[in-house]
Amino acid sequence: MADTLHFPDVSLLVTHYNRSRSLERLLQRFHDLDIHFGDIVVSDDGSRPEHLDYLKQLQERLSFRLVTTPKNKGLGNNINKRQDAVITPYTLYVQEDFDPLSAFGKHLTDGLSIMHERNEIDICRFYAYTVYPYLKPIRNGFSEMDFAVWKPGYMKFYMYSDHPHLRRSNFLQKFGRYVEGKKVEKTEYLMMMSFLRKKGRAVIFEDINGNFEQKNSSAEPSTVRRNFWRESQGVAITGMRHLYRHLKFNFDYLFGK
Repeated sequence: MADTLHFPDVSLLVTHYNRSRSLERLLQRFHDLDIHFGDIVVSDDGSRPEHLDYLKQLQERLSFRLVTTPKNKGLGNNINKRQDAVITPYTLYVQEDFDPLSAFGKHLTDGLSIMHERNEIDICRFYAYTVYPYLKPIRNGFSEMDFAVWKPGYMKFYMYSDHPHLRRSNFLQKFGRYVEGKKVEKTEYLMMMSFLRKKGRAVIFEDINGNFEQKNSSAEPSTVRRNFWRESQGVAITGMRHLYRHLKFNFDYLFGK
């Protein structure tokens, strides 16, 4: 077994919706890696009764605080209420369909050290679908994400992400609360723009697949449904999507509210 790692200033924050077995796997994995936190908060977004019943059983074995709502109120509400429940200086946010890999404890230690040293850094990212295009190396495999609106390409806008990351728990005070009552894509997009406009600073572990593995089982598939325009891989649709994003992202950043 790996050496015990205890992070008293960090709360593990996990969202949950009708995927109690996935949540169990995630929490058990942290336990098996001997990684421990000052607090664990599970925020449920109105799951079915059988999942809530199982969450209460898990509480007795894996020890976490459960934040619930009687009705699904969407991503924005779930993120806001879960962050409000955190009382430690740092928040490690992980969705329930991600599993930490064996090296994560060391990389979390290094990322937290960088945030202690550099007060201007707002989030430290541990996973991404694609490599960020503009990076300034720091140390231990981490680089600062270097955003400038004049740099080419629209991928530069993806500095913020809700993929697994460590962030300061005053995040909502600095960048605003997540917009509620909107679809997932819109909620995430508005926070992405707010983070950039308010001069957010982020670092990322360059090996984007070196800390977490995303798992979706047939028994508990992803509960997020993307639209055809966003997911289609056809050449024509992909080309139009890239052009649309390039124009929209730049316009919204420069002229949006």
